[in-house]
Amino acid sequence: MRKVLKTCVLLLGLLGSAVFADPFSKASELTNASSATTNSGSITQGKTQFLPVQKAFQVTAKIEDKQLIFDWTIAEGYYLYQRGFKFQPVQEELQLGAAEFATGVSKWDEFFEADVEVYYHQTRVVVPFSSNSQTFKLQMESQGCAEAGLCYPPHKQWLSVDNGTVTITAIAPTKVTALQPKSNISTPLWLILILAVTGGLILNLMPCVFPILSIKVLSFTRSHQSATEKQLHGLAYTLGVVSSFLLIASLMLSLRSAGEAIGWGFQLQSPGFVISLIYLFTLIGLSLSGYLNLGAGLMSLGQSSQPTNNLSSSFMTGVLATTVASPCTAPFMGPALGYAIGQPNAVALLVFAFLGLGMALPFLALTWLPQLNNKLPKPGPWMDNLKQFLAFPMYLTAIWLLWVAGRQTGIDVVITICIGLLMIVMAIWLWKLATNQATNTVTKLYKALAIALLIGALISPQLGLNKTDESWQAYSPQRLAELRNTGQPVFINVTADWCITCLVNEKVAMTDGFYQAMEDHGIAYLKGDWTHNDPQITQLLNQYQRNGVPLYLVYPRGSGSAEVLPQLLRESILIDALNRAK
Repeated sequence: MRKVLKTCVLLLGLLGSAVFADPFSKASELTNASSATTNSGSITQGKTQFLPVQKAFQVTAKIEDKQLIFDWTIAEGYYLYQRGFKFQPVQEELQLGAAEFATGVSKWDEFFEADVEVYYHQTRVVVPFSSNSQTFKLQMESQGCAEAGLCYPPHKQWLSVDNGTVTITAIAPTKVTALQPKSNISTPLWLILILAVTGGLILNLMPCVFPILSIKVLSFTRSHQSATEKQLHGLAYTLGVVSSFLLIASLMLSLRSAGEAIGWGFQLQSPGFVISLIYLFTLIGLSLSGYLNLGAGLMSLGQSSQPTNNLSSSFMTGVLATTVASPCTAPFMGPALGYAIGQPNAVALLVFAFLGLGMALPFLALTWLPQLNNKLPKPGPWMDNLKQFLAFPMYLTAIWLLWVAGRQTGIDVVITICIGLLMIVMAIWLWKLATNQATNTVTKLYKALAIALLIGALISPQLGLNKTDESWQAYSPQRLAELRNTGQPVFINVTADWCITCLVNEKVAMTDGFYQAMEDHGIAYLKGDWTHNDPQITQLLNQYQRNGVPLYLVYPRGSGSAEVLPQLLRESILIDALNRAK
């Protein structure tokens, strides 16, 4: 049981980003209208719901009369913020005037909690400039969102302008790194390192981290190890924390040097990583509640008889503590992180190492100072009660991350995550049940079902991340009449969010082949959403002697009555009906 669940947790936590392929890949692309120069980043992307940033927002640039002119083409269903445009010189001899914007559309934005001006389809930004140099460089920043619920991080691009030949070309950010503004270097490094240690120390009090450290400390009150063994455990835990901080920092600095606008917690911009943390926090909560024992190899909730395993478990506890700390930022961390971002990599990594050292300091002090260890309370029943109480911060963190995933993706992904959590709990129940079976065959069957459920839990969120077509129009009798008057074939899908059959049909039958057939045959797609009471949709249902959803209608080209399709659909049924309608 211990080995299997340990393997499953590691798969959920460490391979989650591979299973839940991040649909928000980003790259830089700018085409010069004068010189037709393009700089494209390669993108690896499977079936995802959202376009890469360079496909959603394409820009051309040119020079006219001491003005930089940027023309943006915005994909259907996406928009750009006016307040997201920023233009910054990276050389002192370049002066940029105030940007001139076209009139946009007022839109209520939930993130800013205000009406903001946005652009759909296309827009132009004009930036006056003056420069004593024939060539100069500048940084351009923009930010946009998808109507489906995703907002991209600010996207930076670096441009090289030749005022003599009137050309603009995109350049790699590494070519202008030395010209970018640096953090305030007047602050001494020693003070930044003190702030880093203090911020890491306070990080232990965050709801994400405190239960992990507490359980590790509680495990030591039960142990009978020598002082030297405890010191080795403290060093192993510290090594796990510091190495994890350095790994995250190295990845962040590498991505920033490639032009990505990211900072601490950047991994939370990936829905796949967020989903992995939801599963991980839930499993930790179940373990603290006593429903599950994750084993010594992952959290040191128990003590192994092998000293080497104990050291590895202390190291893994440090890794786990850093992983669960990723959603948190403690006081004093901000100045240290801000300083580190603008420094050379060696200095930045040193700051992150001190952050990790600060986070590991309480446990390190506990293992190296016997007088502190002696002040720990005596073991007793209170330890189990405290352990169970510490499960609730884990559950609350998982709920918060579920909200984050919903904001990043949509309600479909939230539902699939909940289904995945249900599969995990049922898998644990089956595995426990298997240990009490009389026959080996039944035991193997239960364990096989448990493993299948765990695999299903990994896959289920991917179903919500699958690409969905948003090309449909809302049904109304007037819109249907307009389409029928032009002789265009029409497919009507009358559905509701609470209709399970409807949702299954949309996942199983309305595949890429269905949407391709709709496009090839020029068939309009109308959707009647009966989630809320709508008299017009009720009238349509009554017209075809239906008192509930789903209802699928296919109107042929020209005139003619609608074909009513079965309530249970397959892709072949839909495509055959569309072929008849053309």
